[in-house]
Amino acid sequence: MSIVVFDPDSTEDVDFKDRMRHPAAADPAGGMWLSDTEPSFIDADALRKGRLAKLRAWMREAGYGGVVLFDPYNQRYATGSRNMFGYFLRNSTRYFFIPTDGPIVLFEYPQSYHVSMVLDTIDEARPSKLVWSSVSGRDDETAGPFADEITELLKKHGGGSMKLGLDRCSHLQALALEKRGCDVKDCQGEILAVRAVKTPEEVKCLQVSMAGAEAAVAAVREAIKPGVSENELFAIMYGEVIRQGGEFIETRLLTSGQRTNPWFNEASGRKIRPGELLALDTDTIGCYGYYSDFSRTFRCGPGKPTPYQKSLYRMAHDQVQHNIGIVRPGMAFREIAEKAWKIPDRFVDQRYTSVMHGVGMHGETPFIAHAMDYETYGRDGIIVPGMVVSVESYIGEKGGREGVKLEDEILITENGTELLSRFPYEDEFLDK
Repeated sequence: MSIVVFDPDSTEDVDFKDRMRHPAAADPAGGMWLSDTEPSFIDADALRKGRLAKLRAWMREAGYGGVVLFDPYNQRYATGSRNMFGYFLRNSTRYFFIPTDGPIVLFEYPQSYHVSMVLDTIDEARPSKLVWSSVSGRDDETAGPFADEITELLKKHGGGSMKLGLDRCSHLQALALEKRGCDVKDCQGEILAVRAVKTPEEVKCLQVSMAGAEAAVAAVREAIKPGVSENELFAIMYGEVIRQGGEFIETRLLTSGQRTNPWFNEASGRKIRPGELLALDTDTIGCYGYYSDFSRTFRCGPGKPTPYQKSLYRMAHDQVQHNIGIVRPGMAFREIAEKAWKIPDRFVDQRYTSVMHGVGMHGETPFIAHAMDYETYGRDGIIVPGMVVSVESYIGEKGGREGVKLEDEILITENGTELLSRFPYEDEFLDK
């Protein structure tokens, strides 16, 4: 009896000739997705190709021969590929080589090549040289073979340039690449700048993602009652996100009563009492990996809001509406910071960390700091059409009993802005 030894690193079973095409991927109209749960009105082929074209245009302009992408968000942006997303957020063992022109090579987790080879943005899959190296204490052994393979690809497909971008990796890999003649650059910030302006298909994804997040918040609002816990409400929100076709929630920002002040406490087993506030931030990775980021504050009945609760809510509402109202394409980030709503002195200490921030596949560029924080956190730049930003507010005084969190997401257009988050505000806080 002969024993067949299976090599998990072998790619002999991967049919690169026929590309293991999924029937949907071969649709001549290019409008089909790889799952029947996705919205058909989004042209997935145009989505992938549009993002890749933007990335490669930047690479040519910046003189890169290629980039190596470890960040799962960047991988998805460049190719549309997703595999064990949460796992690879913390394990830099799956990576792509993307030349300015030429074949895109995926270095994949063993036995999972079939997951991404349905995509026409990926030309070849090879076994990762870094799988399990960290947990096995072998990073120093794997850095050399990793660098040899990447350097060979760069020399072959880099168009004569040895400039190589890395979005993240161990210093061991970077040093090994430099030793072999690569001009290694940290390109994470540059890629985020490329991603800041959305294609039309990306905007559609953001709209669908937002619809799912709004449904999740509606489910939470409906479930608020005395005795329900923060964790129960967070579970309802998470479950509805998944049911709507979303993927995961990046934070656990859902708190009640005194835990709403200061902001950034996380959901707990605390049970809500009548008359208390409940504040949440969606921070949702939704449809096809696109982020939905808006915040709302509710009140647990029965009864009516107190005058203090109303005053907090109205200030937060005023801050968001004012800051949406000042944004115009062509404005400098610093100008927005200077024209932003002036926070009353007693709420300054616990202000939110930004006036607004970019949204795409997660919280992204641009980050617009408050004028008082600009020298520490701010950067120069211009708001341009195609950017999507979330406009933030947190109003809660130091030592106060409660606080209010509100936030809306907007698209920058040629003529101004378009509201992407449509979840209504609470009339009981805003009536006279």
